[in-house]
Order: sequence, then structure tokens, then C-alpha cells
Amino acid sequence: MKSARGDDVERATRRTPSDTAAACGISLGAADLFLASPTVDLHMESPSFRRALGYDLRKRHEIGLRRALLFGQADLPRILEVGLRGAFYSLTANPLRPIELGADAFRRQFAELRSELERGNRARFVRGARGYRACQEAGLHAAFLAVQGAGALGSDEHLFDELGGDLVSVGLVHLTRNAYGASSSSFVTQSGEALTRRGRELIERLAERRIFIDLAHIHPRAFWAALDVLPPGAVPIVSHTGVSGAHAMWRNIDDRALRAIADRGGVVGIIFHSLYLGDGLLSGTIKSLVDHIEHAVRVVGPEHVALGSDFDGLICPPRDMPTCLELPRLVQAMLDRRFDERTIVGILGENALRVLAELRPED
Repeated sequence: MKSARGDDVERATRRTPSDTAAACGISLGAADLFLASPTVDLHMESPSFRRALGYDLRKRHEIGLRRALLFGQADLPRILEVGLRGAFYSLTANPLRPIELGADAFRRQFAELRSELERGNRARFVRGARGYRACQEAGLHAAFLAVQGAGALGSDEHLFDELGGDLVSVGLVHLTRNAYGASSSSFVTQSGEALTRRGRELIERLAERRIFIDLAHIHPRAFWAALDVLPPGAVPIVSHTGVSGAHAMWRNIDDRALRAIADRGGVVGIIFHSLYLGDGLLSGTIKSLVDHIEHAVRVVGPEHVALGSDFDGLICPPRDMPTCLELPRLVQAMLDRRFDERTIVGILGENALRVLAELRPED
């Protein structure tokens, strides 16, 4: 994995429409539409490799010999260059860490991530749609704090109050069962109660604090149990998933689940992982990604579909869109599939911003 010397964030310049069209091999109209749209990615895992491997979010990384497989797909210089306006940055729980130690680790990780992203005033953590719009007016990238696996928050009852509204989205589980419920993962045993008492209590606490309840990675039985106890005003999302109607497999959600999220006012972010899209790990295409987007739109309408790339989350993105720099190609692919511009703008980010504004009208 190659990276440039020094802090590349200061030198990052947003591409013009003509530069975007040339770099991505797309029409000027597609480039214009991408750059004019309020883009939001509901799930990016770049912070995970920052901790594990020292992946520097402030350096521009080249595609390298790995061809951006598994990680190395997004960093702040490339995000600024392509014009991705906002993203949910996910902090992930270490499943081996005792839950009583989680809160201190989370405090430290968020403080480090905030310092890294906000240094130099090119990006800012925000709490809602109004904060996002303020960032756009100031020419800043908007970062939203998310958690994947609620065990990352630990058992400290004061942590929610300390965060002061900074926490925007919480996924109850990740790849393993935890104190809150069972995972959809096919690699570990999921015996026991699908959604525990602590899981139900957490949903209530998240709803009180107007935090998205993210049902990505959750076991199907826990998914329905969570929706059954969802308080009025709470908004469920699935931040990153494929859809079984386009490709059936354990990690994707079915049409009934899609409708349940839409009926409760939420959105579903479509993941970029080739295996979940129905392709081989080394042969994924944007076409398959659009198949999943198109199916979700057909089932629940265009206003409940969003992007949830899972960049840097050990995924193998489509080979014709291996990094965030190629995101405008997705616009061209949707135009070629005869999506109208309003639908495309919604999927790129307006749908995510709408539910954020409804959940947190003051933020």
C-alpha cells in the first residue's frame, strides 16, 4: 500500500466536472450530477485500519498491487478530491475486549479520529442534516460518528451523555453475538435469545437520544424483535447490506425486511462488496451494484434507498469502482439504467439527509 509523504489533506483539490468526466470515463452530465448532489455514504470503516495497521486517513493512498482489495479504498485526500460530501465513520467493537473496558477505548478512539479528520479544517464531525449543510457552505467534508457493534460503547451509563449528541448511529451487533443480541453471521454459533433484555433497553436509550438504530449484521429473528420494540419516533436503518431479491445469501435482507424499514421511515444503504452482490471476489461490477439498488427501489420506492459502501471494511469492491475516486461511475451506470435524476440524487445522499433531518431537526 503506497502513500505520499506528508499531509496530503492540505493539498487536496476537488475535481471539476470536466476532470471528473475524464478521470472516470463518464459523460459530463453524469459528472455534473454527481458533483451537484448531496452525497452521503452511510458506512465507511477506514477508522478500523487506522487502529489496526496505522492506515493514515490524511495521506493519499494509491491503488497498489492489492488493487484496493479489502482496504485502502478511501482516505480524506481522495474523498475531498472526488467530492464525497459526507460519510458515516464507523468505530467497530473488538469482540475480545471485555464490555466493561469498552467505554474508555471508545472515548480514546473517537478523540483520536476527530483530531485526525478535523486537523487543518477540511472536515468536521456533525450531528445532523443542518450540520451537513453548514459544512457544504464552508466547503468542508461532513463526518458522522457511527458504531458497529454496541459493545464498543461498553457498560458506562454516562457515555451517552458525554458524547453530547455526537453519536448519530449505533449498530447493535457485528460479526459475533454480544450482550445485546445475535448476529446474522454464518461463521459463528448464534444460540440463545435473538434480542436480549439489554438489547431492548439499548433500543429505548437510542430512541430517547434520537440516534439511528442500525440493523445491519443483525440476525433475522433479532431484526424483527427489534422492530417490535421500536418506540415511536425511533428510526431504523440498515447502513450497509445487499438485497436478497437481487442475490440471495445470508448477509442480504429480503423484501419483507426492506418494506419494514421503509414503513418505519428509514433507509437502506446498499453495500459495495462483490461477494454480497453476487459476483466473484475478483470480478465484481458496478452493474451488479445497480441491480441491488434497482431491486430495492422497485420494492420500497426511491426515497428509502441510499449508499452504504463499507469501504475499507475488508470488502472487494467492483473492479470498475475499486475506490472512492470512481464513485461518479455509479451515476453514469444509473443514468444508463434510465434512473431519473431525482432518484439518483436521493440515492446519493438526499434520502439519508431527509431521515436525519426528521430524526434530529435541530442538528
